[in-house]
Amino acid sequence: MFDSRGALAHLDSARDELTAERKAVAHKLVAAGKFALARMAELGNSHEDWIVDDWELVAAELGVELGISRGRACTQITHGRDLIQRLPEFAKVFLTGAVDLRVFLAIFHRTALITDPDIMAVIDAQVAAAAPSWNALSDDRITELVDWMILDVDPDAVRRARQSRRNRYISVEPIGDGMVEIHGRVDAVKGALFDQRLDALARTVCPDDPRTLDERRADAVEPLSLGANSIACLCGKDTCPAAGDDAVRGQIVIHVLAEQGTVTGESDRPALLPGYGAVPAEQIQEMVPHAHVRPVPAAAELDTENGYQPSRKLTDFVRCRDLACRWPGCHAPVARCDIDHTAPWPYGPTHPSNTKLYCRIHHLIKTFHCGPGGWTDRQHADGTVTITAPSGRTYTTAPGGKLFFPQLDTPTATLVLPPDPPPSPHRELAVPKRTRTRAQNRAYRIAHERALNRAHYGADPPPF
Repeated sequence: MFDSRGALAHLDSARDELTAERKAVAHKLVAAGKFALARMAELGNSHEDWIVDDWELVAAELGVELGISRGRACTQITHGRDLIQRLPEFAKVFLTGAVDLRVFLAIFHRTALITDPDIMAVIDAQVAAAAPSWNALSDDRITELVDWMILDVDPDAVRRARQSRRNRYISVEPIGDGMVEIHGRVDAVKGALFDQRLDALARTVCPDDPRTLDERRADAVEPLSLGANSIACLCGKDTCPAAGDDAVRGQIVIHVLAEQGTVTGESDRPALLPGYGAVPAEQIQEMVPHAHVRPVPAAAELDTENGYQPSRKLTDFVRCRDLACRWPGCHAPVARCDIDHTAPWPYGPTHPSNTKLYCRIHHLIKTFHCGPGGWTDRQHADGTVTITAPSGRTYTTAPGGKLFFPQLDTPTATLVLPPDPPPSPHRELAVPKRTRTRAQNRAYRIAHERALNRAHYGADPPPF
């Protein structure tokens, strides 16, 4: 017989765990904000005009500790800072577990244009009192309620419909079996042009093409990306009127990693399209006649190279071994990464045991924020990288390629490297600089959107 008392105990447990989860999230964000404010005070805003400013340094330190990406670390710091500085009354309620994270995110976003601290304090008090009753409401309703509060005290700060444009995006996501899903949000006119262009390309084949219109539209994405004016007809007839309309070749290059047996047809093991996942062997074998096949050298084939710039062979090996940025928590794909000398050249050689992938931001952090009190890293023969943060804490990452291709799990030579040289006293002359600081950019965006609101009200004043 069903034990109703046992069931209710589980119901109570679910409720208690939800409260604990909300509290944990709130405390994590506030801790991230406190860490950021304290660490930036220690740094003294001394790098405001650097591309890698104090904010990036704090995000890097938080990211490696939590094992999250730079973007997520920046977001958590922003949320925590606003809870401390702009929403302190709401933060007290949030920390009790009485408010869900999505309620906070709506409040955070909708209050972003308020610049007057007194007005912000009024809104803070109002949302602190009302937010615990908003957990069951939809995101749209929460947005409406916050906007209603702001409209009363600061109409210029209400985020209007143009915010929808700021949320435009195109996403290409792997779904397995060698396929991806493309979805997103774009301007209506641009979307209509894209839709019509796919239709136009899909109709450049003859009536005997075996594909449906939807299949031809899907196949038209590649020719469209390459700038072609037609797609190839698949009717197979020598007399096809569209036979000469094959899509033109473009200059876009993608890299697919596969074992030799997959390329030759002797194996059915899938290949890897970095960032998108597995590609069936059947698709690889269809691609081979039209592709440039370049073998990846084995670890034993590589040795120290003369000069700073790695050869194509070494570059191919490092990219296939690492697959992504080697900074802890960062997953920037190989196409957006530089090859970094772990021990700086010429003190460290151009060698597979001394080269790895870093995305541009983490490459800059390693280059210009190194030495005593900064970031240091060490690379090992098995490809692992140990990074030491300014706090002295260490973090280790392993290369991603060996997870897919065991052949890449062969250690390269163990190097005996000299101590790192002291940082050059003139290195700041080479630091990439910003034209405007992060704070100036934020102030400009807020002022611009508030000005648009004032113009909107001037042209079409509200009826109240």
